[in-house]
Amino acid sequence: MSECAEVIVIGGGIIGCATSYFLAKRGVSVICLEGSDYIGNGGSSRNGGGVRQSGRDPRELPLVMYGIRKYWPTLSEELDTDCEYHQDGNLRLGKTEKHRQILEGLTAKAQAVGLDVRMIGGDEVRRINPYLSDEVTCASWCPTDGHANPLTTTLGFYKAARRLGVRFITGEKVYALRKVRGRLRKVLCTSGNVYEGDTIVLAAGYDSRAIAATVDIDLPMQKIMLEALVTEAEPPMFRQMLGTADADFYGHQTNHGSFVFGGSSGLEGFTKDNGTPICCSLTAPCICRGILKYFPDLADAKIVRTWAGWMDFTADGVPILGYVPEVPGLVLECGFCGHGFGIAPGAASQIAELITTGTTAVDISALRYDRFKAKI
Repeated sequence: MSECAEVIVIGGGIIGCATSYFLAKRGVSVICLEGSDYIGNGGSSRNGGGVRQSGRDPRELPLVMYGIRKYWPTLSEELDTDCEYHQDGNLRLGKTEKHRQILEGLTAKAQAVGLDVRMIGGDEVRRINPYLSDEVTCASWCPTDGHANPLTTTLGFYKAARRLGVRFITGEKVYALRKVRGRLRKVLCTSGNVYEGDTIVLAAGYDSRAIAATVDIDLPMQKIMLEALVTEAEPPMFRQMLGTADADFYGHQTNHGSFVFGGSSGLEGFTKDNGTPICCSLTAPCICRGILKYFPDLADAKIVRTWAGWMDFTADGVPILGYVPEVPGLVLECGFCGHGFGIAPGAASQIAELITTGTTAVDISALRYDRFKAKI
């Protein structure tokens, strides 16, 4: 069976759903294919919900800033779904002189791009968040950062895209791409179905690497496992997004009252025989020991669940976006390195603009695939 649309989007996570939405909003016919049985089954439902600009690579920072300025504050109304978005700032915490140096370097790079972020001392940190321990001696503070609910936001883009006519097909695993007369045209699925489009958007996370290889494109990515935990509901404490100079943990308190924290023990992750990531029994205790050095008031909070997920990490730590000159008709939108949730509205809107107009409001040239070409 062959089915056609102007654009075929491969991947039903937040990137694929948001791109489908913004394309449909521009009047484009879209079919979105998701290999698993569920929309948002990858990192889109397994992340800490950060919507932050601070601590970003300067090459991706303009996209995040654009999304926060233009979309996030009114996204719940636009999607008719409560995204639980809070723009109450981000504290990136430090305890040592080395931490201060790391934070000062990140802050200087962000300020150079125009971000409102600054260094603050321990006393000001505790005025913003009085629950922090005296061990915190410094932090970077970005008042326009925040967080949102990954599950409801991904669902919101999905529902809004469907209302605009996007056709989503789950359980439709893509295994190859095919050109017709030198231009990418066909998407082949293990079901035997073939989908055809004028443009193919590859937004399938790490799976994008194997799919792109079928048209001789090598995406320099690897899988890295991240783990997270959720506590029982606690009384309201703070609304800031939190992180550390060493990036050993990050998190926030949800509307429900539970805390969502992510981090790593530095140990190799585990998978089931089918490749599904599973938590290491040592990681949650490791994250918690780190958290308690910053938040002693959480000592008695009970963990109700943990989870693990894959991050598609590129060789240089920023996503791959845009057309691929070697394969006309192919658009890449992958390799978000764990930043895909917060960057999604900005990135997806720009890819939709690129496909429909040939230009973008935000310069994404530093994120193109051809940056990996050998320099002669």
